[in-house]
Amino acid sequence: MKKEVFLRRKEVMNHLPKAVRAEAVMKLSSVYVNRQPLKGFSLEEEKKFMNGFLDVSPDHQDWPKHSKAFWAELTVPVGFTGVALDISIDENGNPLNISDYIKYRFALVHPHVAMTKEEMQADSRKRFYIQDLSREDKVKNNSIQLRKDADKEFIKLSSKASNMRRVLRLLADANPNRLTDEQVENALYEIKNSKPKQFLRIATDKNLELKAEIEEMVSAGVLRKIGNQVIFIDEVLGDTIDDTVVHLKDKKNSGKLTILRAKLKELAVV
Repeated sequence: MKKEVFLRRKEVMNHLPKAVRAEAVMKLSSVYVNRQPLKGFSLEEEKKFMNGFLDVSPDHQDWPKHSKAFWAELTVPVGFTGVALDISIDENGNPLNISDYIKYRFALVHPHVAMTKEEMQADSRKRFYIQDLSREDKVKNNSIQLRKDADKEFIKLSSKASNMRRVLRLLADANPNRLTDEQVENALYEIKNSKPKQFLRIATDKNLELKAEIEEMVSAGVLRKIGNQVIFIDEVLGDTIDDTVVHLKDKKNSGKLTILRAKLKELAVV
């Protein structure tokens, strides 16, 4: 399988002209962990992949010494444009370019290397990152699919105002009963666009109707909330709304749910 990634460095920031900084080369060098140089392979992988790469064979008594020296001296110079690494593997799982594959595996476990540019920029300890274009494409496509799924659920919900109100009740602080149908749809559309993952999770929740009822009971004063706990008079029904759903769906508590619904109906909150 053909695959290429890039090892890129953080931009050098100092008083020198940008053109000069661009020519600078940063080195990804060995670090020690528990008095041993950091290795990119396990012992078994090292013997499998580096057989013929070091000066001695894996069964030679000097293999550990040569291995330690190799990892201790390993350095990957990274210029302004980064370093392309061929990490292709054959049908048997063997790397086609062992030198590049070693550098890649070394970078994967190195404490100064991040998996994304954003992660590197957010952590002062990170000085390099691995750019995997196929992974970036996958992440981007996952985001597109998420938004498409959210759009589909929104269309389903928009066919019935009561369903939209249930979802909005769980996603916003506003009481949807005080809003017009158009206001509910507008608010839900904005949430769907800004928080598609959260919207999709709520919209497809199998306990959506009961959760919305619980929140409506809280708004009406039938139930109370302290933190995430849901309380009826002095009884804690659940430490979270999910716990409360489990409690109220229990057959032995069916009478309690009937009482709560009757109290909510009496109040007739608008």
